[in-house]
Amino acid sequence: MFKIFKNGLIDENPTFVQVIGMCPTLAVTTSAINGLGMGLSTAVVLICANIAISLIRKVIPNEIRIPSFVVVIATFVTIIGMLLQAYLPALNDQLGLYIPLIVVNCLILARAESFASKNGAIASAVDGLGMGLGFTVSLTVIGLVRELLGNGSIFGISVLGASYQPMLLFILPPGAFLTLGFLFAGFNKLRNKKQA
Repeated sequence: MFKIFKNGLIDENPTFVQVIGMCPTLAVTTSAINGLGMGLSTAVVLICANIAISLIRKVIPNEIRIPSFVVVIATFVTIIGMLLQAYLPALNDQLGLYIPLIVVNCLILARAESFASKNGAIASAVDGLGMGLGFTVSLTVIGLVRELLGNGSIFGISVLGASYQPMLLFILPPGAFLTLGFLFAGFNKLRNKKQA
């Protein structure tokens, strides 16, 4: 089970290895709290969808498995959306349209098709947890870097002082690509060093 968990966290990290789920990765990571919120929302949907799909996998006809997966995923996304609206309205406003778009996030669909539809509930839950945490950590780190360089703060708390001249590029769309590129290179350098 640890190997399945580690797989999502490091070996097949959704952001830095598989390079999937790039739409929310680039769009919502203007701050660490946005990255954390989006990552955790996706992780909860991924875990719940993996469990549900693994439990019903034998009764879903092969011809309609993808639409069935989308319905299952959409159910959990709707629940998460309602919970965010009720209990975290400010975060819900920040993430906006990207919460409903979790339904078509290729990370969740890929895990449903490649793992949950072929494995039991416990293994699917562990896979969802590993992939979800891998995605959450990636988004949070990207958000941390962008927020620190673009605003001089971390989780909304100023850490570089009033004299810091923010590099606004990092909270704009090109900053997302630059940050992702540098972190992608660093992650892969560390990963390759461990494998050597």
